[in-house]
Amino acid sequence: MKLPWKRTLRILPVILMAVGLGAAPAAARPATSDHTARTQAGWNDFSCKPSAAHPRPVVLVHGTFGNSVDNWLGLAPYLVQRGYCVYSLDYGQLPGVPFFHGLGPIEDSARQLEVYVDRVLEATGAAETDIVGHSQGGMMPRQYLKFHGGAAKVHTLVGLAPDNHGTTMGGLTELVRQFPGAEDAVDEHTPGLADQMAGSDFLRRLNEGGDTVPGVRYTVIATRYDQVVTPYTSQFLAGPDVRNVLLQDLCPADVSEHLAIGLADRIAFHEAANALDPDRATPTTCASALS
Repeated sequence: MKLPWKRTLRILPVILMAVGLGAAPAAARPATSDHTARTQAGWNDFSCKPSAAHPRPVVLVHGTFGNSVDNWLGLAPYLVQRGYCVYSLDYGQLPGVPFFHGLGPIEDSARQLEVYVDRVLEATGAAETDIVGHSQGGMMPRQYLKFHGGAAKVHTLVGLAPDNHGTTMGGLTELVRQFPGAEDAVDEHTPGLADQMAGSDFLRRLNEGGDTVPGVRYTVIATRYDQVVTPYTSQFLAGPDVRNVLLQDLCPADVSEHLAIGLADRIAFHEAANALDPDRATPTTCASALS
């Protein structure tokens, strides 16, 4: 898509922010969203039946500019190998933008998640699912839980570097607001980004009256080296049944930033697995990188 120069200059801050908010590990190559490849690995296999040990299917929710494959090339096989039925969806698609999703209005994305969870529950026969999300994917499900009946269908929500209270992008979101027309350009062309800016109307509604809903367990796993969701403490939730985890408290040597915590960090993966099955949890340490 070609943009006129004046319009390109006007939304330059938006483009810079978009690069930072990306969660695609392979932005330089097309997503390998082939259904057969995933089902052969036991991932997105709708014939999978949850075991007695892991009775709830796990739905993985990608981040901004992510997709149902690239965001989960690390975590999906990790959970499949541990006996989970694992599924992932694409959401927040924009017309004419392939592979890079999570850009549409988050309200609409939450409804896509609602439909997908229903599909997973119907296929597996489970009464509830667990959700693990990265970045926007750790926050967006809260819209589903709070406003679209998800609390009755979700047992646990695990967020890897979720932007639960928005991001300042190290002050970049405030900079965007200083450029005439730039904030309007974000709203018009990438509403999913606008919704994630600290102080947005969407986040005000989402967090009004409390961060959590009854009946759901929440775990947030954050890294102090996050340069996308800033400050990193804005990721944490308050309320009953909440566990906020700083990765460096588990392994001081872990230097994962925003992308790595969701894409490749097996220490974060180990802690996410603990959150999904606390009865069988084992301590997460630096050695968990080898587990």
